[in-house]
Amino acid sequence: MMNRYAAGLFAILASCTAQKPPAPGPVAYTVGNPYQLGNEWIYPQEFTSYDLTGLATVIGDGAPAYTADNEAYDANALAAASPVLQLPCIVTVTNLVTGYSVDVRVNDRGPAVAGRILAVTPHVAQLLGFPDGGTVEVEVKLNVQESAALQGGLGAGPKLTAAPVAGITAQALGAPGSTATASTQTLGPGAGDTSSQDVQLSGQVTQGQANPGPLYVRVPGYGSEDDAYREMIRLPNLPARVVPTPGPDRMLWAVIAGPYSSVDDADQALQTALTDGAADPEIIIR
Repeated sequence: MMNRYAAGLFAILASCTAQKPPAPGPVAYTVGNPYQLGNEWIYPQEFTSYDLTGLATVIGDGAPAYTADNEAYDANALAAASPVLQLPCIVTVTNLVTGYSVDVRVNDRGPAVAGRILAVTPHVAQLLGFPDGGTVEVEVKLNVQESAALQGGLGAGPKLTAAPVAGITAQALGAPGSTATASTQTLGPGAGDTSSQDVQLSGQVTQGQANPGPLYVRVPGYGSEDDAYREMIRLPNLPARVVPTPGPDRMLWAVIAGPYSSVDDADQALQTALTDGAADPEIIIR
């Protein structure tokens, strides 16, 4: 009798601890303050354009119950975390190794690993064919119109210059290795909030051309070639060179090292750059 009672009590306690805590507040448009990740400072901001290649990983077990913009975390959602993008926003994530692309909602900060530009839910990783190790070369591109519609629905005002759209459509493909097609997922500003504009994410994968490339470590954003060379001289342990880099309105100069054939080698070079005091180094694919 006592054993059955104890088992029942443990079951009740387990069910209680499995429940999510109360939401910290309504879903809100979020940018956030700069924060430190290891030896690197991260600067979230409002982007009007964003198209970056780099490394992505998978959100692991133990993720907080709620995201940085106060949405309930769901490992099966079409969602992702970014170190810098405004939240929430819609991006297209492309696995450069397989060519698979899918649209996801960025609603959290992360990953807590230097040199990573995105972390996706396990569901998104499965759709895009992430490798077992969970780290893969990707392109992340901001969908400006969809993001503007989403943020406007939250009452955040016109953060991006774009007209609202009804949703996102894509060529229907199933998950890699599957004959099934993905279902439509509505990721609106809040459960039951019919006054705000939802954005429909289809979860449908598009097949593009695979475009993997070698990895580089880049210190970007210098307005003059001389400034870039001065930065390169400050990095004696990083074999690097200065290259021109197109900016949004003018030519910029970057310090770049590589190519590296493995993630481990690129990570080691990134840590070398951080130890030498590089300003905001990143891992890119060229």
